[in-house]
Amino acid sequence: MESLNSASDPAELPEGTLCQLLVEAVDRFGSAPALREFVEDSSELRDLSYDEMFEKARRGAAALRGAGLAPGDRAAILSENRTEWALSDQACLLARVVDIPIYDTLIPEQVAYILEDSGARLAFVSTRDQMEKARKAAELAGVELALVVFDPGTDPLPEGVQAWADFLASVEPWDRERIDEEISKVSVDDVATVLYTSGTTGHPKGVMLSHGNIYSNVEASGRVLLIRDDDVTLSFLPLSHIFQRMVDYLLLSRGCVLGRAHDIASVASDLALVRPTVQVAVPRVYEKVYAGVMQRATGIKKSLLLWAVGVGRRWAEARLAGKEPGAFTRLQYSLADRLVFGKIRAAVGGRVRFFISGSAPLNPELALFFYAAGMVILEGYGLTETSPVTNVNPLDGFRIGSVGPPIPGTEIRIVPVPGRELDEGEGEILVRGPQVMMGYYQRPEATAEVLDADGWFHTGDIGTLDPDGYLRITGRKKNIIVTAGGKNISPEAVEKPLKTNPFVEQVVMIGDRRRFGSLVVVPSFAAIARWADENGVDLPSDPRAQLAEPGVQALLEESILGGLPPLTRYERPKKLLLIDKEFSIEDGTLTPTQKVVRHAVQKRLESAIDELYREENADRTVFVATDP
Repeated sequence: MESLNSASDPAELPEGTLCQLLVEAVDRFGSAPALREFVEDSSELRDLSYDEMFEKARRGAAALRGAGLAPGDRAAILSENRTEWALSDQACLLARVVDIPIYDTLIPEQVAYILEDSGARLAFVSTRDQMEKARKAAELAGVELALVVFDPGTDPLPEGVQAWADFLASVEPWDRERIDEEISKVSVDDVATVLYTSGTTGHPKGVMLSHGNIYSNVEASGRVLLIRDDDVTLSFLPLSHIFQRMVDYLLLSRGCVLGRAHDIASVASDLALVRPTVQVAVPRVYEKVYAGVMQRATGIKKSLLLWAVGVGRRWAEARLAGKEPGAFTRLQYSLADRLVFGKIRAAVGGRVRFFISGSAPLNPELALFFYAAGMVILEGYGLTETSPVTNVNPLDGFRIGSVGPPIPGTEIRIVPVPGRELDEGEGEILVRGPQVMMGYYQRPEATAEVLDADGWFHTGDIGTLDPDGYLRITGRKKNIIVTAGGKNISPEAVEKPLKTNPFVEQVVMIGDRRRFGSLVVVPSFAAIARWADENGVDLPSDPRAQLAEPGVQALLEESILGGLPPLTRYERPKKLLLIDKEFSIEDGTLTPTQKVVRHAVQKRLESAIDELYREENADRTVFVATDP
């Protein structure tokens, strides 16, 4: 296999299981707080110690045995990120039951597919709404499914459904010795979990990760991310995705406190209350923080903010280049920090040592903004199939625009992509290491397509390695747009600079097999409203009607198409398709980790896209979709 470039960290990693990780953490940190959550709908926080957490997990494991689940059986978890999710996961690990995480946003038909494919016999669900979804899914799948509900409410539960509290109390007195014996039998090669990829195409595949896969990723990531036992985080990303879940394991292994958000909508306010020191998020969260900062400022405050951002950029660029900023820049930055940046840090609790970003590429402009504001974002890379981390930036050597060098024990190789015209040094990213999955559940053919005989996992992502072994992600094989003229375009390279455009909420490039590329844009209606106020423009209240206004269209055309960085003629998008409805998890255009499902966007807007490319519309630049 021809290699364009390669990098590795040959460090040896100890083998272990997640049960071992949990037991050792409890032995070390016993009475210290482990899990922190809000009391109902209040701002009051309550803690569960490592000892208390383990006690509940052991009870849960005993109850799983009492429910008739044997080692190797499957139990699903259909819930948002919450304390009981973590406890039910731990219970499954201790009982040697394979857990099947299911995103709480999936519809019954999607849940039914996972239940049937995985063979789950029991499901933990968060609320009565999720209970009803699971019951319908089980009926659709034709499977018998016992249910345990975290929030049962006051009404009687249907037959076959048990409240979480009753489930934990169902084995009394419970057999500690028996569970401890089960823990000792867990092997590094045992399947810990099967995660069904949310994917952007086709039916989800069940990724089998062993105890050894995830344990090695915790150990390797921990050698780069220097976590302290006094660190605190707010865990709010879906635990059904391995990213947040692995980080939670890592933090627990180091004696940290894991706070839980009220819900995804309250994350901004919860950050200020929990005051994290280490924080994980996906790029969409950083984009929203940036947009919120830029949009809230008006008048004199806006001028002050823009001045501070400019000063911060000069200061940051000098520091990142290894230079000391000049005296005048240092003086200006000190003032900008006191007047602007300090307030931004306070909004996220004021204690963040560093952020961690993953799941999708981060716009370097955002990383530069946060760095200037005194908050480092350590971007990393990985996939569900790699448990997930393969690369991450170290705090003492991070590089903006890069996802860092390989973590200990990991090899990275860049290989050519047949039939693709790529820049020099670009190719598909291959990964080999102890974190690479066991395979896809009951899909040997699909496994063989991505995992070769030498143990290399073919990621499908395009990237380059610099001389120091730092990886840069430049695109996705399947996302490559091939124009009617045969030119290859990486849509990410066009979309990324627009993520910081104040008039852009969401953007997707289209144009595969078409004569040229175009942009589907969900504009920021808040930014449009501010522009209208500042310029004395009367606009209709209906967002779609606003998009039909010639002045708004001219504004967006100039700001978006005119604001693009230098691109080749064939890369430059020629038209805009404006829509008034954001992409969402609910309509299938976003994955639960906030990645755009490109084929779903194109399907949703099929008729509007066809209209945009009709020959009779060749002279039009801006279109408004009549999107349902």
